[in-house]
Amino acid sequence: MTPIGTGPAPASTTLLSVRDLAVDFATTDGVVHAVEGVDLEIAGGETLAIVGESGSGKSTTAMAIIGLLAGGGRVARGSITLDGRELVGAPESDMRAIRGRQIGLVPQDPMSNLNPVTKIGSQVAETLLAHGLATRKDVDDKVVETLEAAGLPNARERAKQYPHEFSGGMRQRALIAIGLACKPRLLIADEPTSALDVTVQRTILDQLGRMTEELGTSVLLITHDLGLAAERAARVVVMHRGRVVEQGPADQILNDPQHPYTQSLVKAAPSVAAVRLRPEAFRPAPRLESVIPDSAAAAPAQPAVPAATTRPAAADAAGPAATAEPASVDYVVEYEDVTKVFPVRGQKEDFVAVDSVSLAVPRGETVAIVGESGSGKTTTARMLLKVVEPTSGRILFEGQDIQTLDRREQREFRQKVQPIFQDPYSSLNPMFTIERLIEEPLAFYKRGSSKERSARVRQLMDDVALPASMLRRYPSELSGGQRQRVAIARALALSPEVIVCDEPVSALDVLVQDQILRLLGDLQREYNLSYLFISHDLAVVRLISDYVCVMKDGVLVEAATSEEIFTNARDPYTRGLLASIPGNELGIAG
Repeated sequence: MTPIGTGPAPASTTLLSVRDLAVDFATTDGVVHAVEGVDLEIAGGETLAIVGESGSGKSTTAMAIIGLLAGGGRVARGSITLDGRELVGAPESDMRAIRGRQIGLVPQDPMSNLNPVTKIGSQVAETLLAHGLATRKDVDDKVVETLEAAGLPNARERAKQYPHEFSGGMRQRALIAIGLACKPRLLIADEPTSALDVTVQRTILDQLGRMTEELGTSVLLITHDLGLAAERAARVVVMHRGRVVEQGPADQILNDPQHPYTQSLVKAAPSVAAVRLRPEAFRPAPRLESVIPDSAAAAPAQPAVPAATTRPAAADAAGPAATAEPASVDYVVEYEDVTKVFPVRGQKEDFVAVDSVSLAVPRGETVAIVGESGSGKTTTARMLLKVVEPTSGRILFEGQDIQTLDRREQREFRQKVQPIFQDPYSSLNPMFTIERLIEEPLAFYKRGSSKERSARVRQLMDDVALPASMLRRYPSELSGGQRQRVAIARALALSPEVIVCDEPVSALDVLVQDQILRLLGDLQREYNLSYLFISHDLAVVRLISDYVCVMKDGVLVEAATSEEIFTNARDPYTRGLLASIPGNELGIAG
C-alpha cells in the first residue's frame, strides 16, 4: 500500500511550518505545559503522521495550528505559518476564513462534534453553503456526493437522519465528509478512522490518497495506530510529553527506531502475526472445541441454542478434541435466535439490525464480535445491556431470560453486567469530577462507606494507569484516551461478572492499549470475568479473545475459536476483513 503522500517535496514547496511551538493550559492545578518546542514541516501533497500516547501533545499541536485550542489554552511562543502566512496572533475573522477552505479538520470525537438535533445532511450542507461551494438549488445533490465520497452507503437516505441514528463508525464518516467538503489545502485528521472498521478505514484512507494526488492536498495525520502511520504517511513525528523525540521517513522510524520511547511504541503495537507466536501473553491457547454455535452450518429447523457439542468444520480439521457434554460448559450469557428490527422513518420496510443470532459466552471467557460498522454487533451487545429490547428470541443471563426479570432482579442484574462504551465523552457527565464519576455506581448501589468508596476509587485509578491528581479534574480536561480509562475504571467499580466492551480501547494509544488489555486479562483470570468484546480492531481481538463471531448485515456469518478465525477463516467476508488490517503486511497491525 502506497502512502497517502508520495514523499516530501522540495523545501520551496513547504505548505505548513511550525517552529519552536509551546502551548500552555491554565488548570485548577496551575499551568500545564502541554507542548514545548515543537518543530515540524509539511510540504504540498505530503502526509505527515504524528504518533504518541494520549496526552503527548499531538492533538494539542494540531488544534494550535487551526486556532481551536480548548478553554484555558494559549500559544505561549513560537511560529505557525501556512504558505508563508503567520497564523499565531491572526485575527479570529481571518482564522474563520482559513478554517474549512484552507485547513480542513476531522476531529476525533464524532458524537460531541455533530449537532444532535440537526440532520446529517443539513450539517454537511452548512459547510458547503458557508464556503460558496453549493447553491440552495444544488446543495442536496452536493451533500449526497460528499457523503458518498466518505464511504457512507445509501447517502441520500442517510442525509435525512440524525446523529443518534448512526453507528459510531457512520458518525465518524459524516465528520470526514464535512472535513473533505471544501477540498482544503491542508487536512488535519485527528484519529480520523479510530471508530471505523478496517474495510471502511481503507476506503476512507484511499479517498484521502486520491485527493492528495489530484489536488495536492497535504495531510497532517494524528494517530496512535502505528500500522496506519507506517502504511499511509511519508514521514512520521513521534511526540512524548509535549516534545518531539524523533522524526523522519516512516519506514526508517518504524523499522529502525532510535529513541527508547519510539522503540517502546513499536514493541507495544498489537500484531496479528506476533500474537500467534505468543498466545500465552494473555490467555492459554484456545481449546479446540468451540462453544459458539456455527450459524452458517446450523440447520434452520433445529432450535438455535448454544450447544457445547457444536463445532465448526474448520475446528474439526484442526485435530481431535474431546467432545464436551452440554452441562460441562458454564454459560453466563446465551443468545437464542435473537432478532432486532427497527422502524425506519419515511420507509415502508423496517431495518433488520440483528437477524436470528445465536451465540454463547462461557464464564471466564472472552467472546468477540467483529464486523463492519452497521453490521449489528453493537446492537447485539446493547440488547444484553437492556438498552434496546429484542424483537424476538431470548437472551439468558445465568439461565434466566432477562426479559422476565422483576424490578429487584433487574437491579441485581445491572450490577452484574456493566458496559464500557465506545464514546467516552458522551458516556461521562461533563459536570462531574473524575472522582464523582467513578464513585457514582458505588454510591448508587450503596456499596461501602464514603471512606471505603474513596479508597476503591483510588485503587481503580491506579488499575487504569491514571494518577490520583486527576480526581479533581473534569472530562473536558482529559485527553480522549484518559477519558476512556475513566470509563473503564467506572465499569470495574462494582466488580461485575460480565463486562460488555464496546470498542473499549479504540481511543487509546498502543502503550495504554497494551496496559488496558493486560489489565482486562489479569482481572479476568483473578475474578473469572466474562467479556463480550465488540471491536473493529482485529489485531486487538486476536490478542484478547478466546472465540470470535463475525457479523455482516445483522447475520452471524462465521463463529469459531480465535485461533481458527485468524489462521483458517472460511468465509470470504472474514478473509476480506483480515486482509484490510492496516500495516499487516509490514508486521505492524493495530
